[in-house]
Amino acid sequence: MASYDSWASPLGSRYASKEMLTLFSARTRASTWRLLWIWLAESQRELGLDISEEAIAQMKAHATMTDEDFEVAAAEEKQRRHDVMAHVHAFGLAAPAAAATIHLGATSCYCTDNADLLFIRDGLSLLLPKLAICIQKLSEFAEEYKSLPCLGYTHGQPAQLTTVGKRACLWIQDLLMDLRNISRARSDLRFRGVKGTTGSQASFLQIFNNDHDKVEKLDELVTKKAGFGHAPAYIISSQTYSRKIDLDVSNALASFGATCQRIAGDIRHLAMFKELEEPFEKQQVGSSAMAYKRNPMRSERICSLGRKLASLNSTTSNTYAAQWFERTLDDSAVRRIDLPEMFLCADALMILLDNVSSGLVVYPAVIQRRINDELPFMATENFIMRIVAKGGSRQEAHEHIRILSHEAAAMVKQEGKSNDLIERIRKDEYFRPIWDELEDLMDARTFVGRAPEQVNKFLRTEVKEALKPYAEAVGEVKATELTV
Repeated sequence: MASYDSWASPLGSRYASKEMLTLFSARTRASTWRLLWIWLAESQRELGLDISEEAIAQMKAHATMTDEDFEVAAAEEKQRRHDVMAHVHAFGLAAPAAAATIHLGATSCYCTDNADLLFIRDGLSLLLPKLAICIQKLSEFAEEYKSLPCLGYTHGQPAQLTTVGKRACLWIQDLLMDLRNISRARSDLRFRGVKGTTGSQASFLQIFNNDHDKVEKLDELVTKKAGFGHAPAYIISSQTYSRKIDLDVSNALASFGATCQRIAGDIRHLAMFKELEEPFEKQQVGSSAMAYKRNPMRSERICSLGRKLASLNSTTSNTYAAQWFERTLDDSAVRRIDLPEMFLCADALMILLDNVSSGLVVYPAVIQRRINDELPFMATENFIMRIVAKGGSRQEAHEHIRILSHEAAAMVKQEGKSNDLIERIRKDEYFRPIWDELEDLMDARTFVGRAPEQVNKFLRTEVKEALKPYAEAVGEVKATELTV
């Protein structure tokens, strides 16, 4: 059947990266099972089992699944209704000297669960530097615009001024939490190892004639070959590793999905105000009907995929909670969908966030115009204090400002005119003592508090420290940008 005649996930065809798609591909999955069988056989041989060098050599020579291997396994699975046994059969045909000992003492979850842990580990390893790069790019944006005043909003209403850079730091701070959570989830990850059908290692104890030391050593050897030597395999497991681990990882990634929605939502609102835009390419079409439109489609896509990712931990939670005793198979089908989707979705969001943060466009003139519409009202307290400093009455100043403010507000709301409060103040003789100071009292930079200083401190302490482990990835991006 042609690829155009069957459904394919957009995560694969449109959004995720080649490396993440390869990691969760059928070939990587089946080839990883073969690696696990090789590591098991090698370790068993090292511990004295009668497994020939030729058997190991043949297995290594056929470690990567070929198209023909897949065909053999598919035909076998139709008969056996068991994917792992079908692949054992296909591997045995490819490596006949090892056919009698492939999968010796193991249960299916030796392959499936250990492979999933490898994919989770490697998937998180792919995501972390990508997230660090996004943080770095947003940090450069925050540095550039740390002192540019803009309207702040509380309750969706204009509030005290902040700066464009300070607002970006709100986004970065949340992404730093995601970086920490995802990094912690990866650091906590361990290997299931060699545990047998219910996790008791009984089959391996039989193979090694009740030699407990050799069974433990087998577990250690395979764990190190799999690259989990930094920590011992889980001492306690059932037939599977605890599905709580999937939940732990999905919680970290789902939280990142929520962060993406939060950031992209702000960008979409700012684009609506025309204060800021995501990158918009020369030939990009905003609308099939309205040619003038510059829709924030990347940010909208971020919100869409972020919503999907943020929801996936509900199924991992339910899957974990639904497991009975040493295991039930109702986790299998949903995990085949959820685990790859979780990583492909997170990967797609990293790509989009990188793209958006690489080319955010700021419109200072629009920002200033919007400030001008609101700042006169915000500056009234300054006017009152200055009148008092020159010997005036606070109560009288307050009453004058109150009347003029209401008149100006009525012009804005009822007649759609610009805020003319300053013009009214300039015509009111009561305020003559401060007429010459109005411009200084209206300087937007004096209304942003310590926002620029906060940005400086945040970027040079917390962000700098968090990005240290990813210095190589961040440095490569900077070098690439400099040469383009």
